[in-house]
Amino acid sequence: MTRTVPREHPFILKAFRTYLQFVNSGLYFKKEHILGLENVPVNGTPTVIVSNHQNCLNDPLCVCLKLTDRRMNFLARANVFNNPIINKTLRAMGLLPAYRMGYEGLSHVRKNSETFEDAGNALMGGETVMLYPEGGHQDKRWLGTFKLGYLRIAFAAAEKMNFEQDVMILPSCNHYSNYFHARTEMLIRFGKPISLKPYYERYKEEPRATMMEINSLVHSTIKDMMLHIEDIEHYDQIDWLRENEYGKKYAREHGYKKNYLPSRLLSDQALVNDLQKAYEKHPEEMEEVYKDTATLIEGIKELNIRDWLFRYNPNLEALLLRGLGLLILLPLFIVSIIPTGLLFIVPEIFLKKMIKDQMFVSTFRVAVSALVTIPLCFILPVVLLWIYVGFWWALGYFITFPMMFFLAWNYMRLFMKFLGTWNFRAPKNRKKVKELRRLRNSIFKRLDDMI
Repeated sequence: MTRTVPREHPFILKAFRTYLQFVNSGLYFKKEHILGLENVPVNGTPTVIVSNHQNCLNDPLCVCLKLTDRRMNFLARANVFNNPIINKTLRAMGLLPAYRMGYEGLSHVRKNSETFEDAGNALMGGETVMLYPEGGHQDKRWLGTFKLGYLRIAFAAAEKMNFEQDVMILPSCNHYSNYFHARTEMLIRFGKPISLKPYYERYKEEPRATMMEINSLVHSTIKDMMLHIEDIEHYDQIDWLRENEYGKKYAREHGYKKNYLPSRLLSDQALVNDLQKAYEKHPEEMEEVYKDTATLIEGIKELNIRDWLFRYNPNLEALLLRGLGLLILLPLFIVSIIPTGLLFIVPEIFLKKMIKDQMFVSTFRVAVSALVTIPLCFILPVVLLWIYVGFWWALGYFITFPMMFFLAWNYMRLFMKFLGTWNFRAPKNRKKVKELRRLRNSIFKRLDDMI
């Protein structure tokens, strides 16, 4: 296969990507899992990466920060390009505007021809184009229908190259242990690439039928790789069951690693499949289970506790020891929160004032951290210390800042667990906890019998 050498990103953009790597992979996510890298075509091969869209900016950002050997181009919602300065910056970073009927209207959708042209030219230059054919992000672990735009771009580029150069479609999926919280885990999985070359002759005769066939193959491939919960009516109950202690119990009993995200994804896929089969065989019984699960979820939220407390059932001594530990660590927390506090406070201010779609939560946290709080809390103090105090003070702050961030974050997480344990053990909640425990045990037993 003939390959070309893609354009190089300017040095300043490479430096910015390195900085984003520190923010995204070093601070925001606790761990990232990249599977199937061997399936990614060699740099210089015209490649279209197609993925589910679960988490706004984090989806393309994580891929971009992992595939650093190539020139990446992304199609993003057009409204973020409205500002001329932002428009120029985003295009320099490889982003292209995608106009959608439901958002920008028919008159603007026609502008997609320019975007498709630019994306096709990028492919002809041996670059990689990534897009999300669902046309927007989902607010659930579910795969929507795919539009054909990515295949139109790919075949148009192949046609301009006289159908002599292969164009690859690379299915991929994103999966998150939690959409909204920092210091969680995420997973990117690349499937086997699909060569368009065997379809060229048929495409010349039946373009739409050919694209529909390939689109169906790509869609089913991605659906098999990701967690797809098809039962939207009972989505909240299914998602809660697989995410909490029942899902962990299922993983343990079926030989999966409950704390290893790639293995847990396989376990969750199997559990969701088993729940669907159980519903098909026992619809009335499963309706009762889902109804009771909704009651259990509401009760747990009302008490502000967590499901894991029912399994571990911490006693009063454990509660007092945890409180004592928090008290001992309090001075370290105070020292750590002073320089890092803005990282926790400022994003929340933005979220409360600006975010209506919850799937933008992590996007804004990463963006505000990268553009506002980390420059203020980390970069500026390092520079000022170097200028006015000395290199070694600056180096010391540079090294200890991430440690202070992790300490402050984990202290707050442990404090929330302490409060949850306190609520779980509180005498005023004893009767309610006992009722919820009985309901929980009943749900788990009925599910075990049907699964």
